[in-house]
Amino acid sequence: MNSRRDFIKSTSLFSAGLLLAPHEFDFKKKSLIGVQLYTVRDAMQENPAETLTKVANIGYNIVEGATYTGSQKFYGMEPAAFLKLLKDNGLSMPSAHYRLGEEKAKGENVKGTILHEWDKAVDDAAAVGIKYMVCAYLSADERGGLDHYKYVADQLNIAGEKCKKAGIQLCYHNHDFEFVKINDTYPMDVLLASDKDLVKVELDLYWVTRAGMDAVKLFEQHPGRFPLLHLKDMDNTDQKAFTEVGNGVINFKEILSHKKQAGVKYSFVEQDRCPGSPFDSITRSMAYIKKNLV
Repeated sequence: MNSRRDFIKSTSLFSAGLLLAPHEFDFKKKSLIGVQLYTVRDAMQENPAETLTKVANIGYNIVEGATYTGSQKFYGMEPAAFLKLLKDNGLSMPSAHYRLGEEKAKGENVKGTILHEWDKAVDDAAAVGIKYMVCAYLSADERGGLDHYKYVADQLNIAGEKCKKAGIQLCYHNHDFEFVKINDTYPMDVLLASDKDLVKVELDLYWVTRAGMDAVKLFEQHPGRFPLLHLKDMDNTDQKAFTEVGNGVINFKEILSHKKQAGVKYSFVEQDRCPGSPFDSITRSMAYIKKNLV
């Protein structure tokens, strides 16, 4: 029988282990590591149930949706059915992407966008447990000049107010075109002039880096404005291609050391194009994140 002294010694060693290597325990209990489902979009269209099981088995515990519209819904499923599928795989979806809705599809308005039937999109998002609804992208026809970006900012404010009433935060996801000056003004600055409480930002670390901007400086200029991040790396070639997290030139450790100032709540791996199977790519990204970032 172990003595009380042996018991105290063993528990002290265990506590010391927690102090020496907290990430080994924190990952299992607390860390939320997400993947943007656009990365596995073909598989999600073909078999969402099988795809989510693979994602969970790799080690991701949260996902970000990519394809909601009024007709598509959540990968062809009603909110309740999709929520059950997530739960069956030990997943949650705190964030999802949406479109502005100026761009038409076959001459018709796209429902479930910021400009068309947004109320229904918000209701469906709340039913799935989504906390952040993200304007994912502005097509070339949705950009225009600074006046049009001001119009977009106004629409984001309106959509953000509707989200707020449902307990949801609206965000805007950047690419690089928002950091190309028009008359000495960055379009991103116009979008950031929207209400800072109603409209926050999902900062894509690949695109902001490709645009020649400094993520940390943006955090300093707009503290608390960035609850979401896309962890997306850039390879060290002239093409500046997408690559797995940790396989490129972006200093994720430095950027994430400022996440408290930024207001980061969730981070999602995204790789728009992969050299082979996207599941292999998100597995490599997960291995780097577990070893170096959590």
